[in-house]
Amino acid sequence: MRRVMAGVGAPGVGAPVGAPVGAPVVEPMRTEFAFELPRGYVDDAGVVHRAGVMRLATARDELVPLRDDRVRENPAYLTVVLLARVVVRLGTVTDVHAGVVENLFAADLAFLQDVYRRVNSEGHTRAPVACPECGHGFSVDVAGGRPGES
Repeated sequence: MRRVMAGVGAPGVGAPVGAPVGAPVVEPMRTEFAFELPRGYVDDAGVVHRAGVMRLATARDELVPLRDDRVRENPAYLTVVLLARVVVRLGTVTDVHAGVVENLFAADLAFLQDVYRRVNSEGHTRAPVACPECGHGFSVDVAGGRPGES
C-alpha cells in the first residue's frame, strides 16, 4: 500500500501530470486578498462600500510614498498614501486614491492597516483565536465575510 503525505503529491493525487512521485504540490501564489470593512466607505452620493480587494505590496509601493511631499510634511500620512496604492477596489470604486482613504472611518483605516500587515508580513488574513467557553483553538479570516462564508 502506498501512502502520500499531506502537501506531497503523486501522479493522479493532486500533483501535475508528469510530476515525479513525491513532488510537492505547488499552489499558485495569492496576490490579492478580499476584505470587508467594519463600517464602510461612504462616497459622495451616500453609497456605502464595504467589500474590497487589497493586493500584495511591492518594494516600489513602500518606497514611492517616502518621496511624496505630503508624507515629508506629515509622516503619519504614509499610511494613507501606501493604502491608496495597494487597495485595488472598494465596492464599485476602482479608483482608490489618497482622498478615498482619507475619508475612511478611523475603524476602517485601522482595519486596513491590520490587513496590510497580515498579508504582507504573514501572507494571509487568518488569525488564531480560542473559544472563550471551552478554550478550543481555531483560526478565523479577519478580512471579513458573512457568517458561514470561508
